[in-house]
Amino acid sequence: MTFRLLGGVAAFAAAGLFLHAEAQAQTEVVVGYQQVVGPFITAIADGSFDKAAAEIGYEIDWRQFNSAGEVGTAMASDAVAIGVMGAPGVVSASSRGVELEAFWILNNIGKAEALVVRDGSGIETPEDLKGKKVAVPFVSTSHFHLLVALEKMWNIDPREVDIFNMKPPQIVAAWQRGDIDAAYVWPPALSEIKKSGSVLADSEEIGAASIPTFDTLVVGKAFAAEHPDFMNAFTAVLAEHYNGFNANSAAWTADSAEVQGIVRIIGGSPEDAVETLGLLSFPTLDEQVSARWLGGSASEALMGLAEFLVDQKQIDSVLPDYSGFVNADFANAAAN
Repeated sequence: MTFRLLGGVAAFAAAGLFLHAEAQAQTEVVVGYQQVVGPFITAIADGSFDKAAAEIGYEIDWRQFNSAGEVGTAMASDAVAIGVMGAPGVVSASSRGVELEAFWILNNIGKAEALVVRDGSGIETPEDLKGKKVAVPFVSTSHFHLLVALEKMWNIDPREVDIFNMKPPQIVAAWQRGDIDAAYVWPPALSEIKKSGSVLADSEEIGAASIPTFDTLVVGKAFAAEHPDFMNAFTAVLAEHYNGFNANSAAWTADSAEVQGIVRIIGGSPEDAVETLGLLSFPTLDEQVSARWLGGSASEALMGLAEFLVDQKQIDSVLPDYSGFVNADFANAAAN
């Protein structure tokens, strides 16, 4: 009896060691995310990415970042394989020689980024922004559209406005202290500051007058080339969740599992998350691979952004071609 029991324990221990060795053999992939509401975050929350990765011998290390600049720095040092960036962040990183490529359009930003003026700031028209303190995360889609609006729409020299580089959490804190007069940002920070402010302009109207902005998932080129199995599995999860949202977006209510998962990962309130979902548009798989996005227009938008960022002395020069920083292969694989 004792012998058989010890033998069972030994067998159990051996099995445990085997499983531990198997787990240790998994390839770890660091994926950086930001506070962007949508099906991508839901797929993190419900474990779909982790499950798909584990089935092919990978383990994902999820890490939150506050800006595209942070993600670009991490990718430059190979500390992150996949990350979230706004389109200007892709341009900025590529101009510094970071070898990356956009492989999925997370959203078309539209009304989900806006310039909000604080109640009592004295700002009623764009002209009133002169001499005021405006916060925005630099090298972001919000930063790009703020500069576009000032120069192209309102004929205001940005130097006449005190523009501060702040991350979204810093913007909320500065807003609540009364340190800033206005801010251009995205949810959940946008939802918070709108409670005591009003929208002066948003990225839907500014984008319609210039270049639309979008958030994207980027991957290091070397990693993508070396791990196509992971990229295909990862993109398949994205396709499933994006198509699922577009087929039944009305079910994503404040008390739904999908929205509750978003809030658990990035914070904010369920009501704010639902509001943001209504402000953004999320391209389906077919739309991802079309000429409107990964099939052509995404690289054209990067070129337009690059030209503007050079004018603003955010980057030194425009590259001859940006198509090499967009990769539709994994989305096409999912579609086929």
